[in-house]
Amino acid sequence: MNTSPSYLMQTYSRRPVSFTRGHGARLWDAQGVEYLDAIAGVAVTNLGHAHPEIAAAIADQAGKLLHTSNLFRIEWQEQLGQRLCALSGMERAFFCNSGAEANEAALKLARLHANARQVVQPLVLVMENSFHGRTLATLAATGNPAVQRGFEPLVPGFVRVPYDDIEAVRELAAQTADIVAVLIEPVQGEGGVHAASASYLRALRQLCDERGWLMMMDEVQTGMGRTGAWFGFQHAGIVPDVITLAKGLGNGVPIGACLARGAAASLFSPGHHASTFGGNPLVCRVGCTVLDIMEREQLPARAAVLGRRLLAGLQATLGDHPDVVSIRGLGLMAGIELNRRCGELVGRALDEQRLLITVTRDTTLRLLPALICDEAQIDEIVVRVARLLATPAARQKTHEELQA
Repeated sequence: MNTSPSYLMQTYSRRPVSFTRGHGARLWDAQGVEYLDAIAGVAVTNLGHAHPEIAAAIADQAGKLLHTSNLFRIEWQEQLGQRLCALSGMERAFFCNSGAEANEAALKLARLHANARQVVQPLVLVMENSFHGRTLATLAATGNPAVQRGFEPLVPGFVRVPYDDIEAVRELAAQTADIVAVLIEPVQGEGGVHAASASYLRALRQLCDERGWLMMMDEVQTGMGRTGAWFGFQHAGIVPDVITLAKGLGNGVPIGACLARGAAASLFSPGHHASTFGGNPLVCRVGCTVLDIMEREQLPARAAVLGRRLLAGLQATLGDHPDVVSIRGLGLMAGIELNRRCGELVGRALDEQRLLITVTRDTTLRLLPALICDEAQIDEIVVRVARLLATPAARQKTHEELQA
């Protein structure tokens, strides 16, 4: 059947490649050409493509029950909620369909928290360079004017400070009495792979306790083992009040979750929030299967080991590269910042190196390999990235931009 992208809204700049099959960290296009996937569907397919246990769980559950609605108990949902709370230190879970929806739930918790404290004009503290989603509220929370442009007026109720700057938070807290919550990513993935320091997160936790703010961690990209721990906040030895998850939780099946503890866990009551599809038997069984595999194979710890190997390889091959400003990361999140705009590298990596990468914030090449990669695949990613940046086309582009 011949199809055309002209029938789709132009919300993506799609590459002219269509993948028809995947296995582990590899993909094949319609012509049978093999590619190495270094982005895992943007931190989604943590367990790789076509994982047999995930496929078996989907097939078995699809043959039993897909949907009943949240008007009835869903045992797989209850099991997944219990397991996620045990891993994270939370107490209750709300399931939805995406990271943006999970963050919307968190922001509604912040509003209810404000209402309980009789704060009439509540503010949520958010960070410069952040990304929390593309719904109207999460877009307003996001610290990127480029993605907000055209959607004004933005939803009010947010105040912004520089990332990883506790003094900026303290100064604002002294000036503003209506802050009720903080929403922060432990690593800013879309923002260029910048990790918050452990000391900063600990100080922020203390300030939230002193001020009665909810500490809300956006773990949509960092959660589920990506950073070398189950959740990014665990590197700082703290526990937030609210956590949001999605991406790797379903390994490609759409699912999001908002987890909470303490007073935040009891803010929602019937009628406050809902999701028609959220937490259905299929997605929650897949989520439980993802946890089974990750626990059995100790994938968070493996991500820490592979992440160190990835960063060491990148430093060894690109540390002295004249175009490289910085190489940074945590676990299997890595960013290579260049001294120029480098969006063209996405297409060239695909065409020349048969490698899937992304570029974020115009100048940072981002790598998000699957947690099930082996050492040879991590090394191969390093080799292909180094070849990409060593080509004459890359050098000529840099020269031209420096002369401009």
